Amino acid sequence: MYSMLEEHAIREDVFRWLDRRLEFGTPEVSREELTNYTYDGVRIPLLDASRGIRNPRDFDATLSIMTSSKGPYDDAVTDDGFVHYRYQSREGGDNRKLKRAHELGAPLVYFHGIRPGVCVATYPVYVVADDEANRTFLIALDDSLRFFGDPLHMSDHERRYGERMARQRLHQPLFRARVMHAYANTCTVCHLKHPELLDAAHIVPDTDADGLAVVPNGLTLCKMHHAAYDRNLMGISPDYVVHINGDLLQEVDGPMLKR
Repeated sequence: MYSMLEEHAIREDVFRWLDRRLEFGTPEVSREELTNYTYDGVRIPLLDASRGIRNPRDFDATLSIMTSSKGPYDDAVTDDGFVHYRYQSREGGDNRKLKRAHELGAPLVYFHGIRPGVCVATYPVYVVADDEANRTFLIALDDSLRFFGDPLHMSDHERRYGERMARQRLHQPLFRARVMHAYANTCTVCHLKHPELLDAAHIVPDTDADGLAVVPNGLTLCKMHHAAYDRNLMGISPDYVVHINGDLLQEVDGPMLKR
């Protein structure tokens, strides 16, 4: 059994490992990679082989949780900044260690499956409430949400803040991962293939009521073409023809926007 200090050190190392893995712009990570994480020469899988909760035998508290739209439990990622994570069906270790994470304020990793064998990681996240009546844990997607007075009864101000955090910490990374995959990590216009230089752009802006964070409303664009698109210097018609502002093309560097 790891001591509390050792367990904390492993959690911090997991976060650094994920930082390094994701720093080059690819927002997703494979199950194979996650199950091969090692600490001090010891393999510690970050995902369970068959369940949506990872409780290493030598840990006092849960290390990670995972949900997907096709999971066996009615887990919900809401717009209030929290994941509503259902109790595991069997009593005992699974739920007990997540309850322990709540008691300790231990940081976890939240994985959201986007397709078989691939997920997006949000970390650190925290268990901030144990709703025993509804057999549900509330998982805060951002550290700041831990300090709300009562996450089960939020004020309008807290809910608006939670919505912003959910969009920033989860919905946008999920949108990016799905759009990047749909366009094979390639700029729609110039075919640049460096993920760290690519953005997932909204066709209808996300500030618009119809600007949903879904693949049909997305394009993968390099940062230059994204800036041009957002400033209406470039457009893409429904038949996939790229149109460049005529005045811009007359400038010395304007042709850079051409494919």
